[in-house]
Amino acid sequence: MTVTQISAQELFRAAYENRYTWDQNFPGYTADITYKYDGQEFTGKILIDGNLKWEVTEVENEAAKKAIDSQTWEIAVHRVRRTFEQTHGENTFSYGETDENGAVEIFVGGKSAGDKYKVRNDVVTLVHRHIHGVVVTINTFSIHETGAGYLSHTYNSVYHDPKTGVQKGGRSEFTDEYEKVGNYYVLSRREIRTETEGNISIQEFIFGNLELLG
Repeated sequence: MTVTQISAQELFRAAYENRYTWDQNFPGYTADITYKYDGQEFTGKILIDGNLKWEVTEVENEAAKKAIDSQTWEIAVHRVRRTFEQTHGENTFSYGETDENGAVEIFVGGKSAGDKYKVRNDVVTLVHRHIHGVVVTINTFSIHETGAGYLSHTYNSVYHDPKTGVQKGGRSEFTDEYEKVGNYYVLSRREIRTETEGNISIQEFIFGNLELLG
């Protein structure tokens, strides 16, 4: 019996399409937000509509509003459903090494040449991408299985200068919790622990009163 080797593109496509996204019927939702940072606490409201446009309201502090706005954008952009062809149609894929955990390295050529990923059990466990003049590396350690794709539970991220390889800023460790509202999973809590030169700062975003629009 011969085992047919699937292509690197097929392996990566299966993991890409296994990510949890909101479908075209997603109505949007509102939530109360509590943001905790450095012993301070800020509250407000967020709205993400069916077109994944978002707004943050009732947050007086400008720095807090900026932090909440950034996370709300992150929530929306990662749940957008885009086909594999829309995102990766101009890329090629080839195999690299398999690590001790069984994750397979996949190198990207074409439009996004220089990027790479690791895939294990239809989950992208490593993202290494050039974005806006920096290289971001994200390792995913555990996931939430929704039955309609996976969501990252614990992961970290670090940025480097693409030319020098020097780290920019601190390394951040994330923990995400989700709640099912109607037919959709939405973020209910995110903790970000960032270590910069030996100092750890903790940000916590808590989303309550999650309600679908319409």
